[in-house]
Amino acid sequence: MKELALLLMLAAVQFTNIVDFMVIMPLGPQLMRAMSIDTAQFGVVVSAYTFAAGIAGLVASSLVDRFSRRSAFLTLYAGFLLGTLFCALAPNYPLLVASRIITGAFGGVLGGIALTIIGDVFPHERRGVATSALMTAFALASVAGVPVGLLLGNAYGWHAPFMALVVLGLPVLAVGAITLPPLRDHLGKQHQHPLHTLAETLTHPNHLMAFALIVSLMIGGFALIPYISTFLVANVGMAETSLPWMYVIAGATTLFAAPLSGWMADRYGKLRTYRVIAPFSATLMMAITLVPFGFAWLGTLLVAGLMVTNAARMVAAMAMVTGSVEPRLRGGFMSANSSLQHIASGIGAFIGGLVISQTSDGRLQHMELVGLLAAGTTLASLWLAGRLKRADESQHVTVADSIAAAAEANADAGEPLQAQEAARS
Repeated sequence: MKELALLLMLAAVQFTNIVDFMVIMPLGPQLMRAMSIDTAQFGVVVSAYTFAAGIAGLVASSLVDRFSRRSAFLTLYAGFLLGTLFCALAPNYPLLVASRIITGAFGGVLGGIALTIIGDVFPHERRGVATSALMTAFALASVAGVPVGLLLGNAYGWHAPFMALVVLGLPVLAVGAITLPPLRDHLGKQHQHPLHTLAETLTHPNHLMAFALIVSLMIGGFALIPYISTFLVANVGMAETSLPWMYVIAGATTLFAAPLSGWMADRYGKLRTYRVIAPFSATLMMAITLVPFGFAWLGTLLVAGLMVTNAARMVAAMAMVTGSVEPRLRGGFMSANSSLQHIASGIGAFIGGLVISQTSDGRLQHMELVGLLAAGTTLASLWLAGRLKRADESQHVTVADSIAAAAEANADAGEPLQAQEAARS
């Protein structure tokens, strides 16, 4: 019973964390209108979280093992809720950006700590079930959390989803204080300094190729994805009240399709699966930016297809990336990879905001250029994936092995983007 309460608490924390990270993007039309900001400034709002999470992950990797898991987790979650409260109360653009930085710095580390707690509490033979239960929060955030957040935003203003997350999170924090054991067994042990591990990791050519693959995926995706909702509303004519249902359809489709891609990766090979799926993803990225006015239904279908292909390509890519590093270096590698994901996502959102501009009537210009950039970067990743080599290991690395290794090794911030995609397999 105690373990079940612990799992439910961790899942609730992950749910609030992921919804906070994701809901800001479909709230774009409201935010840009309410604060009189342009696309470049909105890109800063999105990238502020990811940059903060990436930097915080590297810093936390050298500090978090000096404290009990309970103290670290509760402190981080309290800081995350405080940052979310600041977002809900932010009266202007500069304070909103500052609030997103605070939220990202704390929230970005939570995912890794939650998975570390799973590894500490549950033995190996039950760790997979425990991890899958935790990962359910990511799927629920996509299918239910974001649409409900959008409904609240449409009814009561963009502040409402963040305030609702705070209200939901406070009792979860209290339950965490009761259910979390101290988990101090790691204290007093000598750990290799993370900077030493990172230095060894970053000198390996195959690791650099893996990092390049991840950077290409994140920059390509986030140059476009944060602006899709605004484009569909301003350029295609979709009603803002329809956005939640679009995300319900897209998220539900992904829930069923992502496991299939995991089976394909194990059955037919990770690289072959990636080479099949990535061109479809690139095509959809370009197609979304060309949807004409009045074809909101087409936009919904294309967004659903893009979410499916993005999830599928990440399953195959993460299986290859995780298998490209020796187990003894996997901790430092996944720490660096996780932080790099967030930073690259922030760069992508920032670049997209610089390219896109708005007309006087609110329509977005140059979306097709961002679509071309996203598609081109995705196609370039095919070359990088082909050059990525599998580490010399004694047994075959399956998709399930990759997810388990990432879950156990990744003790830093960075999970909101990577785990959401990998867990669905």
